[in-house]
Amino acid sequence: MPGAQEQGGLAAPEALDLVRVLMPSPLGPLGVELLGTAVTRLLIEPPAAVQASFTPLHQIDGSDFLDEVFGRLSEYFAGARRRLDLEFNLGPCGVDGFARRVLKEAAKIPYGKTRTYRTLADGSGRPDAYRQVLSILLENPIPIVIPCHRVVTNKSGIGSYIGGSDRKRWLIELERAGGEPL
Repeated sequence: MPGAQEQGGLAAPEALDLVRVLMPSPLGPLGVELLGTAVTRLLIEPPAAVQASFTPLHQIDGSDFLDEVFGRLSEYFAGARRRLDLEFNLGPCGVDGFARRVLKEAAKIPYGKTRTYRTLADGSGRPDAYRQVLSILLENPIPIVIPCHRVVTNKSGIGSYIGGSDRKRWLIELERAGGEPL
């Protein structure tokens, strides 16, 4: 599957240690949690008490793997990368069942495209659960990597977003503006 994928991708660091990095971004600080080669959590502008548990990016002794992960995120925010191609793992977040299906469907939405909550509910096997889809996406443990910002309402609005409507609008506009794929 192009884009985000569960298990597979970049070369692995030696140990499966949990790494927590605070990265600057146009959306505000991002708390990125990695276990081995997989992103397990991404927090948009975590509260100060939570930020303290992350190491600022500029203090990380780089590895080729971490340089690649944060380089890809930076290129995405600069409009220069359409596919992050980062592994993710929903297991450590406790996501299972219908929520896992919804998030995997959201991960399939192509760059610059949107889908409705109802379309995701259909693709996840529960056509009448579009309100539940919204609730699941508002709890997405890995936004951006699992691009829930690409899910909109049936009506003219953009819908809710875990990072707030201004950030959702910014991400949608970033992708609409294009950018050359890497």
